Amino acid sequence: MRTKVAVIGSGNIGTDLMFKVLRRSDVLEMGAMVGIDPASDGLARAGRLGVPTTAEGIGGLVAMSHFDDIRIVLDATSAAAHKENAAALADTHVRLVDLTPAAIGPFVVPAVNLDAHLDARNLNMVTCGGQATVPIVAAVSRITPVVYAEIVASIASRSAGPGTRANIDEFTETTARAVESVGGARRGKAVIVLNPAEPPLVMRDTVFALIDDPSPVVHAAIRKSVHAMVDTVASYVPGYRLKQEVQITPIEAPVDTLLHPGNRTAPTHQVTVFLEVEGAAHYLPAYAGNLDIMTAAALRVAERMADA
Repeated sequence: MRTKVAVIGSGNIGTDLMFKVLRRSDVLEMGAMVGIDPASDGLARAGRLGVPTTAEGIGGLVAMSHFDDIRIVLDATSAAAHKENAAALADTHVRLVDLTPAAIGPFVVPAVNLDAHLDARNLNMVTCGGQATVPIVAAVSRITPVVYAEIVASIASRSAGPGTRANIDEFTETTARAVESVGGARRGKAVIVLNPAEPPLVMRDTVFALIDDPSPVVHAAIRKSVHAMVDTVASYVPGYRLKQEVQITPIEAPVDTLLHPGNRTAPTHQVTVFLEVEGAAHYLPAYAGNLDIMTAAALRVAERMADA
């Protein structure tokens, strides 16, 4: 028997997530699509597909006659809305997968720590930039310590909806924290770029990781680790790929200002990884890889929660 889930948020991310549940999952079943705009395309599409809907938000979901059958709620709203939704569901039986940068629960990046927090009531999917880049930082840090990591996520302006634009600060803060706590960097930084190019470009991500190890053997191990991690992420995000070969170059300029206070390790090399994420176009355009990686990762986590 499949596990019933509800999706909160009938915008682009929530609607794409619904299509992934319907088309790709042998474990999950759509129990409800929840929105606040009766005229939204997501609610209309859900209704045509036979998915129960409500335009009354979280209150409407809890009032549904079959709410007790829903085991997992995937929240694709905003950081502020998720805090209200989590509070409203705190005393219920459901578990939450949070696709916003609210960061109430532990960070989960499937390629890195899929099984680490399966007992938590509320799991956070970090951000699209985090899902794309934290695995790479982790791939480096499992070979050698990462003194500092900086990620730059460039997404098509058209793929940045109101929720993304309203949560820019939360995006950078949450992603940087995940680079450290999940990726393993001693210090992390995140930057997001909304690219207005026409036609829209697919998501591009750059990872810079500073290490203190000049050994060619270690550098070879890093390249192998990164390639293996890319394959792991691509197993659930088919459009995820390296744009160029992994670069490892000596550092010539002083970088003391990048070091964590009290850290006496001076990095000697920079690892640079260029990534591209193309969407699967289940509902969103193929250039919206930033949204696709979030919904694909959330689907993977919800399926694992259902199996646990």
